Amino acid sequence: MAEKKTGFSKAEREAMQERSRELKTAGKADVLAANLADCLAKIKAMSEPDRAIATRIHELVLKSAPELCPKTWYGMPAYALPGKDGKVICFFQNAAKFKVRYHTLGFSEWASLDEGSMWPTSFALTKLTPKIETQIKALIKQATNNP
Repeated sequence: MAEKKTGFSKAEREAMQERSRELKTAGKADVLAANLADCLAKIKAMSEPDRAIATRIHELVLKSAPELCPKTWYGMPAYALPGKDGKVICFFQNAAKFKVRYHTLGFSEWASLDEGSMWPTSFALTKLTPKIETQIKALIKQATNNP
């Protein structure tokens, strides 16, 4: 009989610790600059090809929705509405972090992706092509209600 796994994995515990640190810095001065620096540091710390895809996602998000503020969310690059209580609209999870075969571009409940009674909130990415980049830009614009 297979042994049952209990508790959180090391990666999950690290993500929760990252989130705790993020919440502690939420009220400090110059939060936007600190959040951007944290986001870019997380991207820079990734190994290739994760770093290249995360960098391009970062560029696509900011070009499609310049009002979003880069930050980290559970230790991953994320993009939130401006303001003290800025809600995360979308985030990127690199494949290596969780030892999976694909990266994830995810959207939170604050993203305006509603389409009927059911719609996707995350997408698996194995590579970026011009067609996929166009789809990502459209999703970001829809998520933020940008025409």
